[in-house]
Amino acid sequence: MEHVQTALWVVILLVALALMFDFMNGFHDAANSIATVVSTGVLKPGQAILFAAFFNFLAIFIFHLSVAATVGKGIVQPGVVDTHVVFGALVGAITWNVITWYYGIPSSSSHALIGGIVGAVIAKSGAGSLVAAGIVKTVVFIFVSPLLGYLLGSLMMVLVAWTCRRIRPSKIDKWFRRLQLISAGAYSLGHGGNDAQKTIGIIWMLLIATGYVSTADSVPPTWTIVCCYIAIGSGTMFGGWRIVKTMGQKITKLKPVGGFCAETGGAMTLFLATAIGVPVSTTHTITGAIVGVGSTQRASAVRWGVAGNIVWAWVLTIPASAFVAAVAYWVSTTLF
Repeated sequence: MEHVQTALWVVILLVALALMFDFMNGFHDAANSIATVVSTGVLKPGQAILFAAFFNFLAIFIFHLSVAATVGKGIVQPGVVDTHVVFGALVGAITWNVITWYYGIPSSSSHALIGGIVGAVIAKSGAGSLVAAGIVKTVVFIFVSPLLGYLLGSLMMVLVAWTCRRIRPSKIDKWFRRLQLISAGAYSLGHGGNDAQKTIGIIWMLLIATGYVSTADSVPPTWTIVCCYIAIGSGTMFGGWRIVKTMGQKITKLKPVGGFCAETGGAMTLFLATAIGVPVSTTHTITGAIVGVGSTQRASAVRWGVAGNIVWAWVLTIPASAFVAAVAYWVSTTLF
């Protein structure tokens, strides 16, 4: 018990650092929820931000904590995690988020966190301390989530185009300006449901490692859940406008009908992933859906060079954040 009490200040600081990451996650990934609805002119930026933040928080009442369980218990072997590992993981993830936000690159906060955990754990005790099933599931969905977003986004676009083929374009535009509010809300709901749970998972991991929570507990403390959803919703309210521009305008030009199809395809992907407990990238998902919608018009409608740069950021996210996390772990163990 004495060990837990002496470590209390460290735990508090690390929880604060985790909530900072969660806030940055909402800030960094706000574009995923609102880029399409802003670029199509359905909502003004300020309205879209508040709209997305509300649905981010509403997810607390809808989704089971399957993703939090994967991150908290399904990535690293029991007994390996300590405060230095959590510190290294969070510093690695936050550093990569800051770099990609600064350059306007829509990378994955989720995979930055997973990369951070992997890097810090390997620095401490080698790759054998990782849970292969959890890592494989996460890595596989790096490819599955954008492909599924692409497939569902393009299928939605084809279905809508066929259904509305005899309706005047002006009438279609009017309808989908309203329907896009539903699709944007659904996507923001999926964003909050999947992304907030990753931070819940790492705080849960920390509390188990420091003895504040038993490994036998099936859910983390309620305060962690509420704080993480508030943090991600607050981050979304401040928005990430550099990335909004890339997601909403540079990849392909969207009309309300295209925005609706991209958001609906992306939301369906996120709902599925959250239900089965896979921590996916909302960035990967919506990018795939936007490209899918654009490519149904014609291949040249998609700016493949921009999309290619985004893919490079995806490839680099886990190794880059893992490297920074390993260095941060080493610094932490040296100084403290």
